[in-house]
Amino acid sequence: MKRALIVGVSGQDGAYLSKLLLDKGYEVHGTSRDAELQRFTRLEQLGVRDRVQTHSTSLRDFREALQLLTNVRPDEIYNLAGQTSVGLSFSQPIEAIESIAQAVLILLEVVRYLKLPVRIYNAASSETFGDTPEGAASNEETPFMPRSPYATAKATAHWTTVNYRQAYGIFACSGILFNHESPLRSERFVTKKIVSAAIDIAAGNRDRVTLGDLGVSRDWGYAPEYVDAMWRMLQQDRADDYVIATGESHTVEEFVAAAFEEVGLDWREHVDVDKSLFRPTDIRYSRGDASKAKRDLGWEATTRFRALVSLLVAAQRA
Repeated sequence: MKRALIVGVSGQDGAYLSKLLLDKGYEVHGTSRDAELQRFTRLEQLGVRDRVQTHSTSLRDFREALQLLTNVRPDEIYNLAGQTSVGLSFSQPIEAIESIAQAVLILLEVVRYLKLPVRIYNAASSETFGDTPEGAASNEETPFMPRSPYATAKATAHWTTVNYRQAYGIFACSGILFNHESPLRSERFVTKKIVSAAIDIAAGNRDRVTLGDLGVSRDWGYAPEYVDAMWRMLQQDRADDYVIATGESHTVEEFVAAAFEEVGLDWREHVDVDKSLFRPTDIRYSRGDASKAKRDLGWEATTRFRALVSLLVAAQRA
């Protein structure tokens, strides 16, 4: 039985990955900053909470990380921890750097110190590409041009992972994942905010919702499919980095229109735009090219934009 350690198991991806690995027969361990107080609601929603062994650990502390890996001795490590919000990183930039870039460095250094024969997945992000020309798709060769503290931290973590792979021979790879949503998303994310608002308005619980920039365009996929790509990366003969995306890009306005259409409403009658919600710097257009993942991993996104919106609305209603 393989043993996997998911750092940051309480989030959306951690929950779906836990279920995937358990279904494959893994022994799954997960970390949270305080496992005693953390409710692990998402693991409970997927019915796997009692099958995941949880540990209280902060990857900002070398000694804690050393103790964790000494005790667990995993075959695979999936690092999904750290700040998850681009918007929040503008008000908490130090938190972004410490929880993402510094944490990856400590994890890799502990593995090097212990000489563990382990395979490591690092959660990179499409935000590292920054603004790309409209219509262009980013791949593994596209230069990084981060436009937020979050993206800067992710870019640092990515290149640290590459360095440890090349310099020390550690099996470490990064998944450069584009936006991926699910019913387990928190209200902080705009997709969940839009879906919740559409359902509330249709039910007569309120009449309007206020959003930020509707013109930005994103490549949105379905989270359960994306964690499968993470697992596939660690099953390869050689560690490498992969873009994971649908290859399609849609504006926030298109997402709003699709969500409101699902509940039989015209979004223009219920949506207000507040420029104070715009980010200091934002990416106008984002689209990924996952052809390398399709070629090497046999992975391809199957849930497309309209099906994703429909799925999210149906799940929220239920």
